[in-house]
Amino acid sequence: MHIVEGISIGISAIRSNKLRSLLTILGIVIGVAAVLAMIAIGDGAKQIVLDDAQKMGGINQFALYRSDWTRLGNRWVPNRSKEYFTYEDVMAIEAECPSVKGTIPRVPQWGNVRVQASDGAESRTSFIGVNEAFAEVMGWELQEGRFLTGKDVNNKTKVCVLGHDIALQFFRDKPVVGQEIKIAISRDQWGKEKQRRKIERFRVVGTMAFRGRSLGFGWNLDEFVYLPLTTAQQRFIGDDEIRAFSVLAHTVEDVPKAMEETKAVIRKRHSNRDDFFSMWDMRQGVAELEKIRKIIKIALGSIAGFSLLVGGIGIMNMMLVAVNERTREIGLRKAVGAKSSDILLQFLTESVLMCAIGGAIGIGLGILAGEGMAMLAVKIVKIVPEWPAVISWQWMLISVSVSAIIGISFGLYPAIKASTLPPIEALRKD
Repeated sequence: MHIVEGISIGISAIRSNKLRSLLTILGIVIGVAAVLAMIAIGDGAKQIVLDDAQKMGGINQFALYRSDWTRLGNRWVPNRSKEYFTYEDVMAIEAECPSVKGTIPRVPQWGNVRVQASDGAESRTSFIGVNEAFAEVMGWELQEGRFLTGKDVNNKTKVCVLGHDIALQFFRDKPVVGQEIKIAISRDQWGKEKQRRKIERFRVVGTMAFRGRSLGFGWNLDEFVYLPLTTAQQRFIGDDEIRAFSVLAHTVEDVPKAMEETKAVIRKRHSNRDDFFSMWDMRQGVAELEKIRKIIKIALGSIAGFSLLVGGIGIMNMMLVAVNERTREIGLRKAVGAKSSDILLQFLTESVLMCAIGGAIGIGLGILAGEGMAMLAVKIVKIVPEWPAVISWQWMLISVSVSAIIGISFGLYPAIKASTLPPIEALRKD
């Protein structure tokens, strides 16, 4: 008997007992659907984290920052070291570390900054002093004009680039490049403005494309004004200190090596001291998420395995009932020349077909459930505008394969029992 004929007979048998067949494969359907839906949600969460990390430059980076506290034995004490980072340190890291792709030095001024447009519109925001490589290293595109240049940094030019939101707030649909803004730093105490410390005029040379808020850091880079690093130091900060900067490795795999190379450069430039700063690896957040995902996969695998086992037992039970009900049919087929192998293949094909149908229904239901759970997740976790349901073709293939294996495993015994029935005894069966 050919497989095509076995499939045809199997479909006829399933059609003749639709409700019983549906209830039998329900365990397969639930197991496959549950796995695919939860994997889709879990992979979607990972994609959110990766996209969020990309807003800050990607996961192939780590940050160095001057610690306010340092560990002494088993306790934390104030960091009294006089060492601090400079722009020369940053340039040395780029020049001497082969695993480093680029650096992002930052001189931020948070909160107590007021920006005023030429028409008098005013807003409280923050600025960040950066170098000319900032946009390229961050993978951030311009919307209008140009970004800061090496000449701007070297000459401490009074120019700036606006984030998307701050540009939209001040200028709406008007041309932005060439406009002039005032930046004022004020001293605030208990929410009351005491005095203005510095007011400087800057010419806008460009605006950045929309980036969006970072969930992990809580920053919205679209709300910042970007100044040449040296200009920010000279005009507002008053020193050459850089409290924090990021270092990007060429690849994620290069991060550990880049961290060691960076430490070596800092030690060489700071009297072999490395106790005045700390390092933070952006991969840590993704690694923690990956641990959670693995735990979820193990838990889901166990639940799905149990559900598939129940489904397999149900299929075996149905096939045994089918063998008993179709004993005369088996006897007739053998009487007209069917071999035991033909009967074995017929019932085994029917078992595999039921599992395949259950797997297919489970895949479809799992995709729908994943999309539905993603829509629900957006309403529950309101900090994300969209929760992608990442459908894994790998897991779909695994689901189909497992279903086929269950069909063969649990259908083998009933198929062997059917194929070994003596034809004469089978024909005597009422």
